[in-house]
Amino acid sequence: MPKIVVFGATGYTGRLIAQHLVTRGSAPVLAARDATALEKLAAEIGGAETAVADVTEPDSVRALLGRGDVLITTVGPFLRYGGPALAAAVAAGAHYFDSTGEGPFIRTVFEHDSRARTAGVGLLPAFGFDYVPGNLAAGLALREAPGAVRADIGYFIADPGTSGGTRASMAGMLFENGFALRGGRVVPQRTAARIRSFDVAGRERSGASVPGSEHLTLTRSYPGLRDVDVYLGLPAGAAHGLRVTSLLAGAVARVDPVKRLAEDVLSRAVKGSTGGPAPTARARTRTWAVAEVSDDAGKVLASVTLRAGDPYDFTAAILAWGARTALDGGLRGTGALGPVEAFGLDVLSAGAAEAGLTR
Repeated sequence: MPKIVVFGATGYTGRLIAQHLVTRGSAPVLAARDATALEKLAAEIGGAETAVADVTEPDSVRALLGRGDVLITTVGPFLRYGGPALAAAVAAGAHYFDSTGEGPFIRTVFEHDSRARTAGVGLLPAFGFDYVPGNLAAGLALREAPGAVRADIGYFIADPGTSGGTRASMAGMLFENGFALRGGRVVPQRTAARIRSFDVAGRERSGASVPGSEHLTLTRSYPGLRDVDVYLGLPAGAAHGLRVTSLLAGAVARVDPVKRLAEDVLSRAVKGSTGGPAPTARARTRTWAVAEVSDDAGKVLASVTLRAGDPYDFTAAILAWGARTALDGGLRGTGALGPVEAFGLDVLSAGAAEAGLTR
């Protein structure tokens, strides 16, 4: 019988996802590389089946899955460790969800589009706070202004905390190429190449451009869209600092031996499995996603702001919702899918609201 598998269940985000699934009546299989930690987690959440799997042994990941299953993977940094889970899902004929925020890995998932269609499965990368809210906000704005050709999307967090996995993913992307949508095509663009401000709950906040899933997903549902930029909210000084860092990292990345040395140093210094914000800290955090859509003259035709609480709580809740919906046959297509394309705007809006994201 088809099942939901949470790979990376003993990590910070994986644990939150497992709790959400069990609370809502699902019976997930919890998978990770440490059997003792798995048994402890299963007991803490009221009981669940467990399985040991490790990305360094791809056959163990493939053994987790059967046809019709749904895989949620949180095992990152995804550029380093994400490949085996993605390959296993496609080979098994299982639907795939991940929690990545790493733009280059999102592109990798979309390169599996034709293989996923052949296998009859859906691949949904970045199905968390990175980058469901922006896809949804842009979709709602484009419903109001279907003639828009440009979308600018910003993500903003007040009182944020970060997990070890998030920090490791950010470090892993430092020397990778970014991208944006220009003229209907995804083209190279370094991180923080653009800086702009948004009105966020009556306050002007700045952001620096980053590679997100919206560049790859929105034109599949809105083919008239020609240009997309995604921004990470940062204080103005930090945004300009990220621009300088991106320029320096780009220079380093052009020299392969230096790049490899820098990546090795970062991977040793920034460890992934080091926990994350406590529940009391997450309760203080507030997030916003803002989408502005414009015509070819730059006139803003519609703007939508979505609000939520902590990004980790939202990520866990929306991944649990997406996996349950996919298991019940709720995906509208196969291949590599954006959130709107996968579920439709109204169903996605309802799922996001259930996960705590509202207009």
